[in-house]
Amino acid sequence: MKIIINGEEREFNSDFTLAQILTKISLEGKVMAAAVNMEIVKQDSWNSYKLSDGDKLELLDFVGGG
Repeated sequence: MKIIINGEEREFNSDFTLAQILTKISLEGKVMAAAVNMEIVKQDSWNSYKLSDGDKLELLDFVGGG
């Protein structure tokens, strides 16, 4: 399964949920927002949201500054 994560194509051996992908790429607990194919996925759905081959995943973390 191929997924594009923040513009970079990544290959995975099987189907994963959004939460499992975050764990697989060592970003669990670090991502504040996620969008799949330009649609926001609410955090309470990450454990059940299944990604599909060819999905475009954008992961965002908010950084404070001034």
